Amino acid sequence: MRRRVDQERFQSLLKDHQRIVFKVANTYCRVEEDQRDLVQEISYQLWRAFPAYDEARSFSTWMYRIALNVAISFVRRDGHRQGNTVSLDRETVAPAQELDHRVDALRQFIDQLDDLNRALLLLYMEERSYQEIAEILGISETNVGTKISRLKQRIRTEIATTD
Repeated sequence: MRRRVDQERFQSLLKDHQRIVFKVANTYCRVEEDQRDLVQEISYQLWRAFPAYDEARSFSTWMYRIALNVAISFVRRDGHRQGNTVSLDRETVAPAQELDHRVDALRQFIDQLDDLNRALLLLYMEERSYQEIAEILGISETNVGTKISRLKQRIRTEIATTD
């Protein structure tokens, strides 16, 4: 009976926060088939880890941490996926031929980021607090602030040079 209650609770929480899973999959994979595989892998790993979920913590923070770790492992496991990244919010971005030059430059910038900086930028663009980003990524809030500041400066520099 307890297992069924846990399963129903997990399914409800996953449904309420499914956007996170899709956002992470779209950030780390360009090919639709890879995105589907990653969504499945993230969902499976979330289910496996669910018994250890601490209800004193935010579910979305816990979910992001697992989803990002799974995505990074997924990309590292198959080297060919390294170049198959996509913008952070593909569903709201117009098709490539209609993209503004600066948006295209930003997409290229994001595609070139290492795993940690890509995750950091994703969480920052999701308007997560520095404290929550630090908790998800396992780094200090000070480090989050420093890295975000450096990323902003790199974006300004690199996007400005493409104009």
